[in-house]
Amino acid sequence: MYRGFHGAALAALAWLGVIGVARADGDEALQRSVEQLRTSIGHWHVVTEFLDEDGSVAKSVNGSYRFEWVVPDRVVSGRSDIPELKQSAGILFYVNEKDRLIEMVSVAADGRLWIMRGALGDEVRTTPEYKTRDGGSGQLRFTRFNVAEDSFESRMEYSEDGGKTWKPGNHQTFRRAGMQTAKP
Repeated sequence: MYRGFHGAALAALAWLGVIGVARADGDEALQRSVEQLRTSIGHWHVVTEFLDEDGSVAKSVNGSYRFEWVVPDRVVSGRSDIPELKQSAGILFYVNEKDRLIEMVSVAADGRLWIMRGALGDEVRTTPEYKTRDGGSGQLRFTRFNVAEDSFESRMEYSEDGGKTWKPGNHQTFRRAGMQTAKP
């Protein structure tokens, strides 16, 4: 009886999986966002260049990002580390199919939660406006570009006028790290 139930359950799960894949394949924006999640999985070496307003590099640091599945094709968890700056952050990167968004949230030791949202299928995500230290408001925009099998780039820009104009913040280059083997 257990085998029969187990087999029926597996068949039902497989059938549901086929429906999910067919639905994703029929929705190009959803499929592009799922592909963004898939290509993020793994360990990445990252060079972050902090930029002056004229776009020149003010400082460059090395770090790493690691991403793994929480819910296949929907939710990825990650961690970023920049040892030179003594910074680490936890990340969730996910598809919000109902609201037609691809979203990322990040929180570091300071406890500030950053939420970045973009249209499903897009490579651009923005934060809601936030209060700056001087009492003004700011907003961040992140754009992923030059995407290849084992590399991509990300640009962060900021706005102090509600998104009318954007200034350079940082540029990141992601390169996939080699596979590491576990030691016995």
